[in-house]
Amino acid sequence: MKPSVKDFSLWCDFIERGFLEQEFLQHINEAHFMGATSNPSIFANAILHSNAYQEQLKNLRTQPNLSPKAIYEALAIEDIKLAANALSRLYAADKDYGYISIEIDPMLSEDTQKSIDEGKRLYETIGYENVMIKVPATEAGYEVMGALFREGINVNATLIFTEKQAAQCAKILDKNAKTNARAVISIFVSRFDSAIPTPADNLPKLGVLNAMLCYEAIEEVGNPRIRPLFASTGAKLKGLNPDYYITNLIAPHSVNTAPLATIEAFLSAPQERAIPWLEKKEILKQISQIDMGKSSLESIQQTLFDNGIKAFKESFSQMLAKLGSL
Repeated sequence: MKPSVKDFSLWCDFIERGFLEQEFLQHINEAHFMGATSNPSIFANAILHSNAYQEQLKNLRTQPNLSPKAIYEALAIEDIKLAANALSRLYAADKDYGYISIEIDPMLSEDTQKSIDEGKRLYETIGYENVMIKVPATEAGYEVMGALFREGINVNATLIFTEKQAAQCAKILDKNAKTNARAVISIFVSRFDSAIPTPADNLPKLGVLNAMLCYEAIEEVGNPRIRPLFASTGAKLKGLNPDYYITNLIAPHSVNTAPLATIEAFLSAPQERAIPWLEKKEILKQISQIDMGKSSLESIQQTLFDNGIKAFKESFSQMLAKLGSL
């Protein structure tokens, strides 16, 4: 692995059956990444646009009365099992590595008990210890992630946009850390820089600086089994180095989950940071100097969170509708 920073690792933010059956294990063996993540949008894109699912779909259609969600779960669980099995060697060597995550139905994001029940069911059905159940940081989600973590289920707290969210997730998980389960708290990064005017020097900073604040809030809790994870790290702005959101967020005791192309760009490029890691006072100072147009940081954070929840729900609904019409 290229980075030499202690306890920093890359995970691949991509799931697709053909990839899992072919290149995935090679990337693991070559230490390109040490874990993987998924979300409803990734699964929707994979299932609806890849031919690799056709045989299983054909078999599922022969089973009577299967709902679109049951079909989706059968497909997704098979992918998660493939990934978990491939990553199991890393997990066996060190319980901090070798994880794959699957998200609870985003339609349940405000239903505490149904989310807890689904999280438990998914974890038990998949049957691999190195699976993380992904829970969005809604008001209901805080209780869900605590309940799952308390029972020894690994948790990926997701859709983190604010320092307050990051701190609340870390405190709840720490309070419920009754077992040796592991958790990551997924801080979304690049979306901030698409939400504000492009800076004159074409070096967006808000996403990175906000992520630094969230990282510090998590690390202040001081639980070694709860790590910050930088997510949404593909470079979307024109002219930006593809590995920008990796090189700027290499920190101890952290994970960066990125698209495969972003990881490959990072591993093949010289390692350097455009923004040095800063103390909180300096982070806040630099954030205050950023042109956010007519918006405030708080309004941008709320909009990005709302849009994130909405996007996952829409992707999930569209996928279920398509599966139901096949």
